[in-house]
Amino acid sequence: MKIGLFFGSFNPIHVGHLIIANSMANHTDLEQVWFVVSPQNPFKKNNSLLHEFDRFTMVERAIAENFKLKATDIEFNLPKPSYTIDTLVVLAEKYPQHEFVLIMGEDNLVQFENWKNYQQILDYYALYVYPRPNTAPHNFKNHPKVKFVEAPLLDISATFIRKLLQENKSIKYLVTEPVEDYIKIKNFYR
Repeated sequence: MKIGLFFGSFNPIHVGHLIIANSMANHTDLEQVWFVVSPQNPFKKNNSLLHEFDRFTMVERAIAENFKLKATDIEFNLPKPSYTIDTLVVLAEKYPQHEFVLIMGEDNLVQFENWKNYQQILDYYALYVYPRPNTAPHNFKNHPKVKFVEAPLLDISATFIRKLLQENKSIKYLVTEPVEDYIKIKNFYR
């Protein structure tokens, strides 16, 4: 099975994430997209990050009715911060029957050469890249392992959603109802 891996903190998961994952699952040769919930991104500060189990629960709630989307907590038992190459090695060992592909925004491609063992990632894995507005130039436009995939662009960020919640404003339609309900029940991001 060919599986796209969509890494992120998903703090919280929002409709922009879901539209990208669904586009990848339905408009490419991927059979499934797995949301890899990262406990800690080496490039991001950890200040407003919810506990990984809460973020994982929100992802599961958001995708519950879509059999092509799956959540994985594979990084929860790996050393922190999480490095993509280490996760890929563990996934390849655990699921040798699958072919894994990385899904990322073009904005991440700009800094891809700063990733741990990025060349090794490119040697063994394809990258499916969705466009992002105002992306700086990068060296991967014509790379044989990099495939650009059209996906609807929504300029929604988890940072913006957290800000709305802190201001006691509505996040309706920015996240799914099950995620919104969970955030309210748990009183997150206040």
